[in-house]
Amino acid sequence: MESIHRHWDFIHYFQSAEYSQKFLKKCYEQIGFTQAETKSYDNCYSFMYYLEQGELYYKQALQSPISLQPILLFYGYIHFIKAVVLTEDPLYPETTQVLAHGVTSRKRKKQHYHFLQDEVKVQKNGLFSHFSTLAFHVKHIVGEKLKMEDLLVQLPELEEVFQVLLKRQTMIWFNYESELIIDEEVLNKFNMSKDLFKHYLNEKLTGTYKWTKEHTLHVPELSEQLPLRWHLSKNRLALPISRNESNLIPEILIHYAVLYNLSMIARYETEWWIELLKNRTNEDYPIIRSFLTVTTQKGPYLLLDLLKQKM
Repeated sequence: MESIHRHWDFIHYFQSAEYSQKFLKKCYEQIGFTQAETKSYDNCYSFMYYLEQGELYYKQALQSPISLQPILLFYGYIHFIKAVVLTEDPLYPETTQVLAHGVTSRKRKKQHYHFLQDEVKVQKNGLFSHFSTLAFHVKHIVGEKLKMEDLLVQLPELEEVFQVLLKRQTMIWFNYESELIIDEEVLNKFNMSKDLFKHYLNEKLTGTYKWTKEHTLHVPELSEQLPLRWHLSKNRLALPISRNESNLIPEILIHYAVLYNLSMIARYETEWWIELLKNRTNEDYPIIRSFLTVTTQKGPYLLLDLLKQKM
């Protein structure tokens, strides 16, 4: 957990206009922007203030009741995202189109509504698609409807709450040597033969890996490498059992989509939201609460790590 606090300290390096300007100039030169010097001066204070406001939202969320946390966390999250965007797009916001959130949710919740079954739709324009294109070159999810359950089972920190409440295993874990041994238990979960499963991984894996033995996968870098996920506090890799479009969505975007939906519910579906928090009639409450705990720590870590990689 010490590394989490170091990331928060890392924000404070940028509370210097001189340092932020030099940092942005370096970022702009790396992308071949011809006016790197001028735009780095123009943008350095916006960059600093995005980070400062993001941190304030998160600090306020930690001191606020759960009923307000989704709103505060979402706005803190998008302020950090705007800071990252500014390192990749010197002209941001060039048009009003990129100022929208970029995802939409169902305005009125149906009778017998369950959060896990709810969806958000990815819009063509807005911060979500602009950021995802800049940071991850992800365009295939524009127009997609993202189901909350499909997204949440991709987070390794939530496996325990799904196991306890829904009796559902969501992850196959690598050992502490960053190895995944392809045994019968793993193959049964995916309903594949060893050769087919090995072929499946070779097709899907996006990072550095090797087969140390015939059926043992070794991944040296402890970070998200789709479809592999990374557990923050355990510092372990895991492979989600669920196979759907969400396997190819970077975790940073998963936090965005879920936080957006929760913030909209907290703002506009007040009756359902407060009843959930008071009555706790189904599994939605403990799963949402667990997610909020995870995203409060991991969301900023993932976003600030994008900045750290640019230093």
